[in-house]
Amino acid sequence: MNELFLENEWERTEPDLLAHIPQDFAGPGACNQHFLVVKTPPGSFLGFWTQSTFENAGDQRVVFSRSLDRGVTWSEPQVIDGPQPDDALGTGLASWGFPIVAPNLLADGGHRVYYIYNKNVGVDDAREDTTGLVRCRFSDDDGLTWSDATYDFPIAPSAISHPDPKAPPSWIVYQNVFVTPENYVLAPFTRWASHTYDPAVELSLNLLEHWSEIFFLRFENILSERDPNKLLVTTWPKAPHGIQVENPYRPGVSVAQEPTVQALSDGRLICVFRTLTGANFYALSEDDGRSWDKPRVLRYEPGGNPVLNPMSPSPLYRLHDGRYLLLFYNNDGTANGGKSPIDSKHNRYPVWLTVGREIAGEQDHPLRFGPPKIFATSNGVLVPGTGGTQVAVYPSLVDDGEGRILFYPDRKHYLLGKYITDEWLRDCDPAYTSVRMRPPITVDALKG
Repeated sequence: MNELFLENEWERTEPDLLAHIPQDFAGPGACNQHFLVVKTPPGSFLGFWTQSTFENAGDQRVVFSRSLDRGVTWSEPQVIDGPQPDDALGTGLASWGFPIVAPNLLADGGHRVYYIYNKNVGVDDAREDTTGLVRCRFSDDDGLTWSDATYDFPIAPSAISHPDPKAPPSWIVYQNVFVTPENYVLAPFTRWASHTYDPAVELSLNLLEHWSEIFFLRFENILSERDPNKLLVTTWPKAPHGIQVENPYRPGVSVAQEPTVQALSDGRLICVFRTLTGANFYALSEDDGRSWDKPRVLRYEPGGNPVLNPMSPSPLYRLHDGRYLLLFYNNDGTANGGKSPIDSKHNRYPVWLTVGREIAGEQDHPLRFGPPKIFATSNGVLVPGTGGTQVAVYPSLVDDGEGRILFYPDRKHYLLGKYITDEWLRDCDPAYTSVRMRPPITVDALKG
């Protein structure tokens, strides 16, 4: 690989902000992903991500950086948790964390930042970095220091859990949390089935194909309770199963993963997530996330074409001005020679954006989306040591009325940011243009 590539490849997606460039393409800092950035009350940007030699490596840890100038410069990454020298090989991993900011919580009116993550404690019941406790640390000084003590929260078992109540669950929260209209903090999560329920490992299936369902962690008092020992966390729905979508390749098995939730203007919630069908699905809740209706295909408009997406994260964001922004990959899994929705080395570039607007009075499919527009692409170029061409997988959005920034990993290596202006979004806003309709895709077609 030539020296010019090593120096300049981070520029390929044309970022406006550079949060982190690893020193090399191998070693413990080569893989950087799941980049969640939040703004705190003083105006700081706090960025959290999962770092390792490669995904699910034995050194996988959660790290943190801080910016005081809206993402232009960042502090050196600081480890929040990860494997310790005396941990057995392949245990102690810390992964897939998410922050919760509690404004005005402290006695002096200050805020607290909780960071909650998956902590492996020596058990693998889907994959090492998804099987673990719900663990947290917190900061009362805007991320300068973090508590020495850690706190663990429960996930209530379901029908697909391990029968031993002491066995840790297999789970991941992949986006920043959402504050519901009733003022609860809701963290939608993927729950993978225990090997005791679905022996997918015996079929040599990867995590994208495992039996999986969508549940929700609700932090009942985290915005008001100062004592972390008194925090109450519940799991919803209170039912044997969560949101399910049938796997077209394994009938009777559910694959529904990586949900995001946003509020609609009428108080309902919409949950958008990935499936193995080659398209995104969604479900609606009328009771603040306690229960959800039957999931169905997300379309550009009621009765319109499906929003195509492989098995790749596809977050829905609610913008400061009331519009919605959907990030997705605009293909059924066959882009760039991909063989199926799980072919992530081919079908996760380019990444597209579209704007959604609410449809007044529409009860079943409340959003209409505009024509998609390419946000960034890797052009299929592999970054050495990462094995991937994927762009903007596990991103986050800061949209605070002062500006709109999408922070994203590029090929799970570089951590970058890009401004999204109203002018740029105009091309994919349904208020100004319409979607060019295409023949609908069917599950039978995807099977072929």
